[in-house]
Amino acid sequence: MTDPSKKIIDVSDRIPEFYVPPAKPEVLTEEERLFYSNKIKKQLKEQDAVIVAHFYTHPNLQRLADETGGFVADSLEMARLGKEHSAKTLVVLGVKFMGETSKILSPEKRVIMPDLNAECSLDLSCPADAFSDFCDEYSDRTVVVYANTSAAVKARSDWVVTSSIALEIVKHLHDKGEKIVWGPDKHLGAYIEKMTGVDMVKWQGSCIVHEEFKAIQLKQLMEQNPDAKVLVHPESPMAVIELGDVVGSTSQLLKAVKDLGAEKYIVATESGIFYRMQQALEEVELIPAPSTVEEGFKRPAHALCPWMAMNGLKNLSEVLESGANEIFVPDDIREKAFKPIQRMLDFSVNLSK
Repeated sequence: MTDPSKKIIDVSDRIPEFYVPPAKPEVLTEEERLFYSNKIKKQLKEQDAVIVAHFYTHPNLQRLADETGGFVADSLEMARLGKEHSAKTLVVLGVKFMGETSKILSPEKRVIMPDLNAECSLDLSCPADAFSDFCDEYSDRTVVVYANTSAAVKARSDWVVTSSIALEIVKHLHDKGEKIVWGPDKHLGAYIEKMTGVDMVKWQGSCIVHEEFKAIQLKQLMEQNPDAKVLVHPESPMAVIELGDVVGSTSQLLKAVKDLGAEKYIVATESGIFYRMQQALEEVELIPAPSTVEEGFKRPAHALCPWMAMNGLKNLSEVLESGANEIFVPDDIREKAFKPIQRMLDFSVNLSK
């Protein structure tokens, strides 16, 4: 058994090589955007369907969700709002684990996605069998997993958390004297560990988007914009987190833009959130935090999740027409995964009282 006193566990041999994500959907002309948007609006009505989209999806999709009575939210709110809505079909615009979470909470509903290959590097880095073996080494610890995981990994957990509520839940467990097995994001885990003082062993996964933010580049940008407030997502490396004026989830960073009263913000998270931030306050200047572009895996200088970018108007319309890409979760896994997710949702309700 690995020494429990070792806070950072080397699981590099258990993490698969990442494949290069498929190309994002083709760029549409304005005429094509209007054509597909109008077509989708009719399809949604005909199928009693509602769009549940993440803040990181393309502005075209966020706009369509707003125009059709759907939702744009972080992963916690996506799951909760989808469950509460009366629609028979949930159209999840995001990455695969979000669709699975919707199906876990709403098994009676049809859940579809534009592309089932829209993955997440955190999910991919945490295979269920290997993570289960890892947890077995620390059977006396409470297993807390980030929402960016498969249904099978959630089923192995005691608690599921999102970045918007992770600190509060882990602090609650720490106050009860519990020790934690955490997975899969090593950066978010390190941040929670630092903020709460909890005894934690961590799986060594990371988000390929947030890991690209570099402190030295961010410092240079801050020097060029001394009046800017810095907003950082906690999936970023600790050196970047320490430079943030606000560290939080997508919804918390959106709230910060409204509350801080600055005229300029440097934002260290996926660039899809800029659309929502600009909607909140049109007059503020939003500056993308610089991210590196690694050799052999080229992406734009601004942070863009290649899997989120696989959601588009055209493939959304196609899946509504064909009925393809439905999410299914085996009953035994769904029932096990439901408990820690519902535990999180119940905790969030009590927290707000």
